[in-house]
Amino acid sequence: MLKRLRYHILIFFSVIGPGFITAMVDNDAGGIFTYSQAGAKYGYLPLWTLIPITILLIVTQEMCSRMGAVTGKGLSDLIREEFGLRTTFLILAALVVTNFANVVANFAGVASSLELFHVSRYISVPIAAVAVWFLVVKGTYQSVERIFLFACVIYICYIISGVLVKPDWKEAAIYSVRPVLMLDPGYITMIIGMVGTSIAPWMQFYLQAAVVEKGISAKDYAESRIEVIVGCIAMSVTAFFIIVACAGAIWSVSPRDIEDSTDAALGLRPFGHYAYLLFCAGLLNASLFAACIQPLSTAYTVCEGLGFESGVNRRFREAPIFYWLFTLLVGLGAALVLLPQLPLVKVILFSQVINGVLLPFVLIFMILLVNKEGIMKEWRNSRTYNLVAWVSVVILIGLTLALVGVTLRDLVAR
Repeated sequence: MLKRLRYHILIFFSVIGPGFITAMVDNDAGGIFTYSQAGAKYGYLPLWTLIPITILLIVTQEMCSRMGAVTGKGLSDLIREEFGLRTTFLILAALVVTNFANVVANFAGVASSLELFHVSRYISVPIAAVAVWFLVVKGTYQSVERIFLFACVIYICYIISGVLVKPDWKEAAIYSVRPVLMLDPGYITMIIGMVGTSIAPWMQFYLQAAVVEKGISAKDYAESRIEVIVGCIAMSVTAFFIIVACAGAIWSVSPRDIEDSTDAALGLRPFGHYAYLLFCAGLLNASLFAACIQPLSTAYTVCEGLGFESGVNRRFREAPIFYWLFTLLVGLGAALVLLPQLPLVKVILFSQVINGVLLPFVLIFMILLVNKEGIMKEWRNSRTYNLVAWVSVVILIGLTLALVGVTLRDLVAR
């Protein structure tokens, strides 16, 4: 019994990486802004949404990691083989556009977090872009994954800053399990945004590609599945403390909208220098982390879908398209942030619209693929799991389409 337990623990630590990293990087600059806004304007009321969000995230992520482990192929590779090159190309084109917008937003997060310490974006952004490029291009999958896992640990900054604010823990506990529905348009929009920012198309493609490159197979999948679930829960715990920190620091003093994530950090300043510094450190880490993952995810997806060589374990000369696409996304994303008066809010909103348009198609393809006997054999979804998956997809599609409508309205209003 003890020997078997030790074996499963060793296997778990050997497969840890893809699921945990993918879930944690979901708390990027846009995600942090969304959760900060929820806490600053509505306090503890939105906390209940984190339970269904976690369930929806686990369902979608588990299917992707299972497909990667069983087939040894990435999601875009499977879509091309089963649905044709034209369909794949259209999905890839939309994914490149939305991921590029997200890359720009995350370099903006790097700039704004360091501008709080009077570091010019003309210094911070180029340094960040060069660091991101060297990390991926000059590293191996193992070395890059170790650094990404370390970046996941830094999210503990949000937990500590939330504790330092000394929020009303009793109220936070109550509203974590008590659904609160209001007809206030702002509140409904905020809930839609929380779901929309938690499950994005790039996550599914990156997770499956990472599972394949790490070499996780069907025999290792039981432990890999646990890792995916743990990652999804850790993401929600981080979101919980971001909301709690902003509820305790901003909403409890004066409920209001915030302009961006740095506005939330400034709101923590009266509650102690360390709470403020830790929130800033978390924002910098999350932005830099996502600025690595999202262009990497795009490069994986495009190269798999079009049949080019890909992977961090390959050298530049072995996978030139993969590395040139990664370089282009990082370089252009960083360069755009340096442009004066770039409407960053509109860039983030635009990326959410494209995410919303693309997500329903990606989810439907995922469920169709995971149920194909020729691909998944005995690893197909059970009837119960299919029911949960389709209900989850219907909910996500409905909320995502609502998010698209709300975001388009906001874009027109601006």
